[in-house]
Amino acid sequence: MSAAVQIVHPQSASESKTSYQIRPAMNIALWMLQVVWGAAFCISGFGKLMCFNADIWNRTLHQPVPWFSAIPQGLFVFIGASEFVGGVGLILPAMTRVKPKLTPFAAIALTLVMVLAALFHVVRGGEYNFVRLNLLSVGITAFIAYGRLLVRPIAPMSISTFRLLSGLAVLAALVFVSAAPVWYWYMLSHTH
Repeated sequence: MSAAVQIVHPQSASESKTSYQIRPAMNIALWMLQVVWGAAFCISGFGKLMCFNADIWNRTLHQPVPWFSAIPQGLFVFIGASEFVGGVGLILPAMTRVKPKLTPFAAIALTLVMVLAALFHVVRGGEYNFVRLNLLSVGITAFIAYGRLLVRPIAPMSISTFRLLSGLAVLAALVFVSAAPVWYWYMLSHTH
């Protein structure tokens, strides 16, 4: 009777254990970033998206943010729509596992939007606080794209009633969370 003996190099055994421990931590980190930055982009985008209303747009122009008046209303609303859809894309496809490849593509699109925003603020000069925030967003969205595309991709699953209902619930929650600050600001500005 012969017994097969497998010789494992001690260094490779510790590397595989470390790799095994990093994978759940990476998944947790990616999920936390997806939820936080997805919600942040939804809130920011929804506020810009509401500026399609001329009354809200005129009130927005009187805010102490210098770049608001530097772009036309249509572009401002388009940026808002891009941020809102990108924020939803960071969360919803991965959570429902229906077309989860859309999550890294949403992260790539948001990375591009933030790179263009950073260039816009650099060209305008003197808006370096905005550039820092844009570059932070670039780093985080690029990390999400890399993580969900190459390191910890999410396996797709077929759509089910539960996945559909949970996706609709999350979408409704994102709209509510995004609309609440805008509604509050609008109501507060109309009471004076």
